[in-house]
Amino acid sequence: MNSFDSETIQGADHDSGSLDDVDTLLNLFAHFGVELGLERIQRLLARLNSPHQQVPVIHVAGSNGKGSVCAYLSSVLTTAGYRVGRYTSPHLVNWCERICVNEQPIAPTTLYRLLQQVQAAIQPDQPSPTQFEVITAAAWLFFAQQQVDVAVMEVGLGGRLDATNVCDRPLVSIITSLSREHWQRLGPTLADIAFEKAGILKPNCAAIVAPQPPDARAVIERRIAELNCPTLWVTPSREVESGWAIYDRPFADGSGSPHSLRYRLPLPGAHQLINSAVAIAALQSLQQQGWTMSDQAICDGIAKTQWRGRLQWFTWRQQTLLIDGAHNPAAAAVLRQFVDRTDAVTKPVNWVMGMLTTKDHADVFKQLLRDGDRLYLVPVPDHLSADLNQLAAVAQAVCPGLQSCQIYADVVAGLEGAIETGAKIEPAPTTILCGSLYLIGYFFKRTEATSTEAR
Repeated sequence: MNSFDSETIQGADHDSGSLDDVDTLLNLFAHFGVELGLERIQRLLARLNSPHQQVPVIHVAGSNGKGSVCAYLSSVLTTAGYRVGRYTSPHLVNWCERICVNEQPIAPTTLYRLLQQVQAAIQPDQPSPTQFEVITAAAWLFFAQQQVDVAVMEVGLGGRLDATNVCDRPLVSIITSLSREHWQRLGPTLADIAFEKAGILKPNCAAIVAPQPPDARAVIERRIAELNCPTLWVTPSREVESGWAIYDRPFADGSGSPHSLRYRLPLPGAHQLINSAVAIAALQSLQQQGWTMSDQAICDGIAKTQWRGRLQWFTWRQQTLLIDGAHNPAAAAVLRQFVDRTDAVTKPVNWVMGMLTTKDHADVFKQLLRDGDRLYLVPVPDHLSADLNQLAAVAQAVCPGLQSCQIYADVVAGLEGAIETGAKIEPAPTTILCGSLYLIGYFFKRTEATSTEAR
């Protein structure tokens, strides 16, 4: 890791604060890449007066569901009257989305000022922090300055060596559903990945864990035993009618269910029965630790939760699209399950997709594609986008029954192609944009699309 050039820092330091300024400053660190480890972030935070030690923390790791769990927690705790920081990644449109207080994104001018403070704390003679470490340090600093009651912190990559993993006594550590992802950095097997995720667990601190595959559960169970973590393994909520669920709350010792919580579930997809239950279990742990929130606040907070770009209907150019990240096989399976179960999707489907080089392309296609579907492949701008010709070959090998497979230069052209083709078919197939959250973010930013409850 190279040191950061102090002259570069000085050259970037000016009194402004637009989104472009934020982009420019953070891009100075982009070439340092992704490098897991805690030494750089710990050194940086120490020079910032250790803001991470001034904020109570809920720490959330996992492969899928982290973002929506953080969104539920933030919404409920805000509804209950607490001052709540939320840090998530990646963003869809701009960096400010990553850092929120009481559901409101940080202002660009404030973020820019914080980033300048972080810059000033960097020692030029030491290895430079990465881009993610810089924005994470800014989040910790903001939450400390805002004197939040609690910060909900989402892990960026893995857990054990992630820049968010600097707190010794989290209020609750949460591990959401695990699947094989980022194996290039976390290890080739699900057990390896589970080991990294379980690295957020701390001695004698409460743990909330979603249902896991057997290999992952065994690893997490061993770590829990080593650290003596009071743990609740979550049972998913039950759907009782469309848009409503029941969470059966166990006794503190896990021996039974004194009563149930019925709540409106605003985020679609069967996987939200798991994610919402994980959030409620974490809130129950906080209640047991003395935090005050009523059942009504929990229900109201969950009902108000929003999480963009995940199983979300959008109207664009008077056409209805379904938009979802579906960036790994497990997430793709969730999307396919939604497609199969909802009457709102007209099949066969028009898929507009872009993926990064680091993803399991064949496994994602296996989950999503069906005979008769049409595939429109597009690049993911400004990231390591997979070669579209190679993607086309993989898709056609996985699903020889595709009606067509075409390549487009950008996402707007791909969507236009899908919609134009769909207009010639009765009934018109649903067009779904998916494959990468970065792609969705680019689409939002380019078109300034706004969501509507189309259905």
